Amino acid sequence: MNHRLRTLVVMPAWNESVVIGSTVAEVIATCPEVDLLVIDDGSTDDTAERAAAAGAHVLRLPYNLGVGGALRAGYKYAWREGYDQTIQVDADGQHDPADIPRVLAGLADADISIGARFAGKGEYDARGPRRWAMSLLAASLSAVAKVKLTDVTSGFRAANRAAIAQYTRHYPAEYLGDTVDSLMTAVRSGYTVTQVPVAMRPRQGGTPSAHPWKAAVYLMRALLALLIAATRRTRARGDTG
Repeated sequence: MNHRLRTLVVMPAWNESVVIGSTVAEVIATCPEVDLLVIDDGSTDDTAERAAAAGAHVLRLPYNLGVGGALRAGYKYAWREGYDQTIQVDADGQHDPADIPRVLAGLADADISIGARFAGKGEYDARGPRRWAMSLLAASLSAVAKVKLTDVTSGFRAANRAAIAQYTRHYPAEYLGDTVDSLMTAVRSGYTVTQVPVAMRPRQGGTPSAHPWKAAVYLMRALLALLIAATRRTRARGDTG
């Protein structure tokens, strides 16, 4: 008898009251077989109330930790509650819930599956210094992972039970801790990565957290974080110490 994998959608949110209700409702309607956890990262608006009203489980953080801290809290919840796999989905509606099963399917071949832009699907584009930085990040991680990756900054990402355990210990919890250093740490610890092409949608509402020039600065910071993660001492896969 096949065991249906218990799946948790992990959705960090900070002051997303304009769009969180519709995002939650769309995920639930599209993928009714999964559970959805919104991590309210110290919002000062009614993000938590709107997420709960739309049908999500809500974990409220007492103050704003940043996306890294919020995601680590989500992974700790997933591990404690016995979920077999998780998938990160942005609260702003840019990730199409219809792609969730496809990204999760990548876990059949790897511990971590990335929903990747720049992989032959959709029309998402990034130019100038931002694109250069993203390309350099992807090339660096591809070399370490020994697999071609085009979008290592994507927040649309799935993890199996083994990777969930790794994230609970090593997901960067610093303010604005990003996906790149967590990927590098996981890969250097022996976890495997694959990617699945997805199409990104425009932000469905609210205000972006960063202007384009700030995004470029953030990516340069990510390059520094990648270098630090590449030299950080790692533990072998499965080591819980």
